[in-house]
Amino acid sequence: MAAHRIVFANEKGGSGKSTSAVHVAVALAAQGRRVAAIDLDTRQRTLGRYLENRAAYARAAGLDLALPMHETFDPARSAPIGERLDALAAEVDVLVVDTPGRDDPHVRAAISTADTLVTPINDSFVDLDLIGQVDAESYRVKRPSFYAELVWDARKARAKADGATVDWVVLRNRLQHLEARNMKRVAAALGELAKRVGFRVIPGLSERVIYRELFPKGLTLLDLKAIGAEAGLGHVAARGELRELLGGLQLPDEGRAEAA
Repeated sequence: MAAHRIVFANEKGGSGKSTSAVHVAVALAAQGRRVAAIDLDTRQRTLGRYLENRAAYARAAGLDLALPMHETFDPARSAPIGERLDALAAEVDVLVVDTPGRDDPHVRAAISTADTLVTPINDSFVDLDLIGQVDAESYRVKRPSFYAELVWDARKARAKADGATVDWVVLRNRLQHLEARNMKRVAAALGELAKRVGFRVIPGLSERVIYRELFPKGLTLLDLKAIGAEAGLGHVAARGELRELLGGLQLPDEGRAEAA
C-alpha cells in the first residue's frame, strides 16, 4: 500500500509548523510505523536539524529513541521533487513533509500529492488572514484568501492525477490561556470558513517553553524517560496535547504496531 503523505504547509512563519511536523513524525515512528521525514526548507532546515540532533543525542547517550528516516531536500543534487517524494513514499508507511514559509514550486508540488495537508496557524486574526479575510466590525468571513485558493488548485491537481482527495486540516497552534473573547471570535471565523472552503479544525500544541528546550537534544514529548528528572507536569500536559493532535489527524491504521 502506498505511504500516507502528511504535508505541513503554511506560508507564514512562526506558526509552530516544524515543531508539529517533528512531533508527529516521531510519534508515528514510536507506534511502530515506518516513517520518513523530508525538509523542503533548504535555508532554515528546522526539521532536518531537529532530527539530526536527535540521532546525535541518541548515539551519545546510548538511548534507543524512535527515529524516522530523514533528509533535507537539495534541489541542486536531488531528483525532481515529485520523483524524490515518490521514492521515499515507496519505502515507508508514512511520509511527513515539512515545507518553508513561502510559496515556491516545490511546496506546491508537495501539497498536490498530500493525503493530509496540515496548516498550523497561531490563534489570531493575523494568521487567519492567510486563508480568509474577516470583516473588521462583524468579524464575519468576507472571502477566502490567496492560500485557500492555492490549496483549492492543489486539490484539483490531485483529483485530476489519481482521483484522490486531500484532507485539509487547520491546526490551531500556540493557543493562549488569555484573551478568551478573541479566541472565541477566531474560532467562530474558522468554523464559518471551514464550511465554505472545506477544511477541518483541530487543536494543536500550546505555547510552551518546553518545545524550545527540547530542540538541542532532538527530544520530543514522548521521550519523558530521556528527559528524566526535568520532566514535570507541563511536559505531561503537553504530551496530552500531542495525543489529541494525532487523534485529530484521523490517519489510517495501516503500519501501526502499537500505540505510542
